[in-house]
Amino acid sequence: MHCTVGVVRNRVEGPKHVTIAIPPSDMGQNLKFLLETETGCDILFRIGDETFKAHKLILAARSPVFRAQFFGLVGNPDMDEVKLEDIEPSIFKAMLSFIYSDTLPDTQQSTGSMSISTSTNIIQHLLAAADRFGLDRLKQLCEAKLCEEVNVDTVATTLSLADQHRCSQLKAICLKFASTNLGAVMQTEGFKYVEETCPLLLSELLETVASAAVDERSGEGGLTRKRSGSSIIGLDLAAAEVHMVVDDDPNVRRVRRRA
Repeated sequence: MHCTVGVVRNRVEGPKHVTIAIPPSDMGQNLKFLLETETGCDILFRIGDETFKAHKLILAARSPVFRAQFFGLVGNPDMDEVKLEDIEPSIFKAMLSFIYSDTLPDTQQSTGSMSISTSTNIIQHLLAAADRFGLDRLKQLCEAKLCEEVNVDTVATTLSLADQHRCSQLKAICLKFASTNLGAVMQTEGFKYVEETCPLLLSELLETVASAAVDERSGEGGLTRKRSGSSIIGLDLAAAEVHMVVDDDPNVRRVRRRA
Protein backbone atom coordinates (compact mmCIF):
# COMPACT_ATOMS: atom_id res chain seq x y z
CA MET A 1 0.00 0.00 0.00
CA HIS A 2 1.37 3.33 -0.99
CA CYS A 3 0.55 6.54 0.97
CA THR A 4 1.12 10.07 -0.20
CA VAL A 5 1.47 12.77 2.41
CA GLY A 6 0.87 16.37 1.36
CA VAL A 7 1.66 19.55 3.32
CA VAL A 8 -0.57 22.55 2.89
CA ARG A 9 0.96 25.90 3.75
CA ASN A 10 -1.16 28.87 4.59
CA ARG A 11 0.14 32.06 3.06
CA VAL A 12 -0.63 35.29 4.85
CA GLU A 13 0.04 38.42 2.89
CA GLY A 14 0.88 41.61 4.75
CA PRO A 15 -0.26 45.03 3.66
CA LYS A 16 1.43 46.38 0.60
CA HIS A 17 3.84 49.25 1.13
CA VAL A 18 1.85 52.42 0.63
CA THR A 19 3.19 55.94 1.05
CA ILE A 20 0.69 58.41 2.42
CA ALA A 21 1.48 62.04 1.77
CA ILE A 22 1.30 64.03 5.00
CA PRO A 23 0.56 67.71 4.51
CA PRO A 24 2.67 70.23 6.41
CA SER A 25 1.32 71.59 9.66
CA ASP A 26 -1.19 74.38 9.21
CA MET A 27 -1.49 75.24 12.89
CA GLY A 28 0.24 78.56 12.38
CA GLN A 29 -2.08 79.46 9.51
CA ASN A 30 -5.13 78.58 11.58
CA LEU A 31 -3.96 80.65 14.53
CA LYS A 32 -3.11 83.59 12.27
CA PHE A 33 -6.60 83.34 10.83
CA LEU A 34 -7.99 83.87 14.33
CA LEU A 35 -5.73 86.90 14.74
CA GLU A 36 -6.52 88.43 11.36
CA THR A 37 -10.29 87.92 11.67
CA GLU A 38 -10.25 88.87 15.38
CA THR A 39 -12.30 85.77 16.14
CA GLY A 40 -12.61 85.30 19.90
CA CYS A 41 -10.18 88.11 20.75
CA ASP A 42 -10.37 89.17 24.40
CA ILE A 43 -7.58 91.72 24.78
CA LEU A 44 -6.90 95.03 23.02
CA PHE A 45 -3.49 96.67 22.82
CA ARG A 46 -3.34 100.42 22.34
CA ILE A 47 -0.09 101.74 20.87
CA GLY A 48 -0.19 105.39 19.98
CA ASP A 49 -3.12 105.92 17.65
CA GLU A 50 -3.34 102.25 16.62
CA THR A 51 -5.01 99.28 18.28
CA PHE A 52 -4.47 95.52 17.99
CA LYS A 53 -6.72 92.73 19.21
CA ALA A 54 -5.42 89.35 20.37
CA HIS A 55 -6.10 86.34 22.61
CA LYS A 56 -4.78 86.32 26.17
CA LEU A 57 -4.42 82.53 26.29
CA ILE A 58 -2.33 82.40 23.12
CA LEU A 59 -0.15 85.28 24.25
CA ALA A 60 0.32 83.68 27.66
CA ALA A 61 1.27 80.35 26.08
CA ARG A 62 3.99 82.01 24.00
CA SER A 63 5.36 84.77 26.23
CA PRO A 64 6.27 84.51 29.93
CA VAL A 65 5.80 88.28 30.20
CA PHE A 66 2.21 88.14 28.95
CA ARG A 67 1.58 85.04 31.07
CA ALA A 68 2.64 86.90 34.19
CA GLN A 69 0.68 89.99 33.17
CA PHE A 70 -2.58 88.13 32.59
CA PHE A 71 -2.39 85.06 34.84
CA GLY A 72 0.50 85.59 37.26
CA LEU A 73 0.28 86.21 41.00
CA VAL A 74 -0.09 89.94 40.43
CA GLY A 75 -1.69 89.59 37.00
CA ASN A 76 -5.23 90.48 36.07
CA PRO A 77 -7.06 87.93 33.91
CA ASP A 78 -10.05 90.26 33.64
CA MET A 79 -8.23 93.14 31.95
CA ASP A 80 -9.42 93.86 28.45
CA GLU A 81 -7.08 96.65 27.38
CA VAL A 82 -3.34 97.28 27.61
CA LYS A 83 -1.51 100.46 26.67
CA LEU A 84 2.07 99.94 25.52
CA GLU A 85 4.81 102.51 25.13
CA ASP A 86 8.35 102.45 23.74
CA ILE A 87 7.41 100.21 20.82
CA GLU A 88 6.36 101.06 17.28
CA PRO A 89 2.95 99.79 16.09
CA SER A 90 4.54 98.11 13.05
CA ILE A 91 7.02 96.27 15.29
CA PHE A 92 4.29 95.09 17.67
CA LYS A 93 2.24 93.89 14.69
CA ALA A 94 5.22 91.92 13.39
CA MET A 95 5.76 90.44 16.85
CA LEU A 96 2.11 89.37 17.06
CA SER A 97 2.47 87.71 13.67
CA PHE A 98 5.37 85.65 15.01
CA ILE A 99 3.52 84.73 18.20
CA TYR A 100 0.69 83.22 16.18
CA SER A 101 2.65 81.75 13.25
CA ASP A 102 6.08 80.96 14.79
CA THR A 103 7.78 82.33 11.68
CA LEU A 104 9.86 85.46 11.18
CA PRO A 105 7.79 88.11 9.36
CA ASP A 106 8.91 88.94 5.82
CA THR A 107 10.40 92.38 6.33
CA GLN A 108 11.19 92.76 2.63
CA GLN A 109 7.52 92.32 1.80
CA SER A 110 6.41 94.70 4.53
CA THR A 111 8.89 97.41 3.52
CA GLY A 112 8.23 97.10 -0.22
CA SER A 113 10.89 98.96 -2.18
CA MET A 114 12.62 100.31 0.94
CA SER A 115 16.36 99.85 1.36
CA ILE A 116 18.00 96.88 3.06
CA SER A 117 19.05 99.20 5.89
CA THR A 118 15.37 99.83 6.61
CA SER A 119 14.75 96.10 6.68
CA THR A 120 17.69 95.72 9.05
CA ASN A 121 16.27 98.48 11.24
CA ILE A 122 12.98 96.59 11.53
CA ILE A 123 14.78 93.41 12.58
CA GLN A 124 16.79 95.40 15.12
CA HIS A 125 13.63 96.75 16.73
CA LEU A 126 12.01 93.32 16.54
CA LEU A 127 14.95 91.79 18.39
CA ALA A 128 14.57 94.37 21.16
CA ALA A 129 10.84 93.60 21.40
CA ALA A 130 11.52 89.87 21.50
CA ASP A 131 13.91 90.36 24.42
CA ARG A 132 11.40 92.58 26.20
CA PHE A 133 8.59 90.02 26.00
CA GLY A 134 10.69 86.89 26.50
CA LEU A 135 10.33 85.48 22.98
CA ASP A 136 13.64 83.63 22.83
CA ARG A 137 13.06 81.94 19.47
CA LEU A 138 12.16 85.24 17.80
CA LYS A 139 15.22 86.83 19.37
CA GLN A 140 17.46 84.10 17.93
CA LEU A 141 15.84 84.37 14.50
CA CYS A 142 16.45 88.12 14.51
CA GLU A 143 20.04 87.58 15.65
CA ALA A 144 20.66 85.15 12.80
CA LYS A 145 19.07 87.52 10.28
CA LEU A 146 21.17 90.46 11.47
CA CYS A 147 24.32 88.35 11.18
CA GLU A 148 23.51 87.90 7.48
CA GLU A 149 22.86 91.62 6.93
CA VAL A 150 25.92 93.13 8.63
CA ASN A 151 27.30 95.98 6.54
CA VAL A 152 29.25 99.20 7.01
CA ASP A 153 26.15 101.38 7.46
CA THR A 154 24.43 99.23 10.11
CA VAL A 155 27.21 97.40 11.96
CA ALA A 156 27.69 100.03 14.68
CA THR A 157 24.03 100.18 15.70
CA THR A 158 23.73 96.41 15.46
CA LEU A 159 26.81 96.05 17.66
CA SER A 160 25.29 98.34 20.29
CA LEU A 161 22.03 96.38 20.13
CA ALA A 162 23.81 93.03 20.45
CA ASP A 163 25.70 94.25 23.50
CA GLN A 164 22.56 95.64 25.15
CA HIS A 165 20.47 92.50 24.61
CA ARG A 166 23.20 89.93 25.29
CA CYS A 167 23.48 88.48 21.78
CA SER A 168 27.01 87.08 22.03
CA GLN A 169 27.33 85.60 18.53
CA LEU A 170 25.97 88.69 16.83
CA LYS A 171 28.26 90.89 18.92
CA ALA A 172 31.32 88.83 17.98
CA ILE A 173 30.50 89.05 14.26
CA CYS A 174 29.93 92.80 14.46
CA LEU A 175 33.20 93.36 16.32
CA LYS A 176 35.13 91.39 13.71
CA PHE A 177 33.44 93.13 10.77
CA ALA A 178 33.83 96.62 12.28
CA SER A 179 37.48 96.05 13.15
CA THR A 180 38.20 94.92 9.59
CA ASN A 181 36.43 97.94 8.09
CA LEU A 182 37.11 100.46 10.83
CA GLY A 183 37.95 103.39 8.58
CA ALA A 184 34.62 103.23 6.72
CA VAL A 185 32.62 102.39 9.84
CA MET A 186 33.97 105.47 11.65
CA GLN A 187 32.30 107.70 9.06
CA THR A 188 28.79 106.43 9.84
CA GLU A 189 26.20 107.98 12.13
CA GLY A 190 25.97 104.70 14.00
CA PHE A 191 29.63 104.92 15.00
CA LYS A 192 29.10 108.46 16.27
CA TYR A 193 26.28 107.15 18.47
CA VAL A 194 28.44 104.37 19.86
CA GLU A 195 31.29 106.83 20.35
CA GLU A 196 29.10 109.11 22.47
CA THR A 197 27.09 106.54 24.43
CA CYS A 198 29.06 103.27 24.65
CA PRO A 199 32.69 103.99 25.64
CA LEU A 200 33.29 100.50 27.05
CA LEU A 201 31.93 98.89 23.90
CA LEU A 202 34.20 101.08 21.82
CA SER A 203 37.13 99.87 23.90
CA GLU A 204 36.18 96.28 23.04
CA LEU A 205 36.21 97.22 19.37
CA LEU A 206 39.70 98.66 19.67
CA GLU A 207 40.91 95.57 21.50
CA THR A 208 39.53 93.49 18.63
CA VAL A 209 41.49 95.66 16.16
CA ALA A 210 44.65 95.10 18.18
CA SER A 211 44.07 91.37 18.47
CA ALA A 212 43.55 91.08 14.72
CA ALA A 213 46.83 92.91 14.14
CA VAL A 214 48.67 90.51 16.45
CA ASP A 215 47.17 87.50 14.66
CA GLU A 216 48.16 88.94 11.29
CA ARG A 217 51.76 89.46 12.37
CA SER A 218 51.87 85.98 13.88
CA GLY A 219 50.67 84.56 10.59
CA GLU A 220 53.57 86.20 8.82
CA GLY A 221 56.06 84.06 10.71
CA GLY A 222 55.77 85.52 14.15
CA LEU A 223 58.26 88.29 13.33
CA THR A 224 57.53 91.74 14.68
CA ARG A 225 59.35 94.94 13.98
CA LYS A 226 60.38 97.19 16.79
CA ARG A 227 58.65 100.51 16.43
CA SER A 228 58.45 103.71 18.42
CA GLY A 229 55.72 103.43 21.04
CA SER A 230 55.26 100.42 23.25
CA SER A 231 51.57 99.66 22.77
CA ILE A 232 50.19 97.57 19.93
CA ILE A 233 46.85 99.23 20.54
CA GLY A 234 48.49 102.63 20.12
CA LEU A 235 49.95 101.55 16.78
CA ASP A 236 46.66 100.22 15.50
CA LEU A 237 44.74 103.27 16.64
CA ALA A 238 47.21 105.51 14.88
CA ALA A 239 46.62 103.55 11.69
CA ALA A 240 42.89 103.92 12.19
CA GLU A 241 43.27 107.67 12.88
CA VAL A 242 41.87 107.47 16.39
CA HIS A 243 43.41 107.69 19.83
CA MET A 244 42.50 106.80 23.41
CA VAL A 245 41.52 109.43 25.96
CA VAL A 246 41.49 108.31 29.60
CA ASP A 247 39.05 110.12 31.89
CA ASP A 248 39.51 110.67 35.59
CA ASP A 249 37.56 107.44 36.07
CA PRO A 250 40.05 104.63 35.26
CA ASN A 251 37.19 102.30 34.34
CA VAL A 252 35.88 104.57 31.61
CA ARG A 253 37.73 105.02 28.35
CA ARG A 254 36.62 107.13 25.46
CA VAL A 255 37.77 107.17 21.87
CA ARG A 256 37.91 110.22 19.70
CA ARG A 257 38.99 110.91 16.17
CA ARG A 258 42.29 112.58 15.66
CA ALA A 259 42.12 116.29 15.18
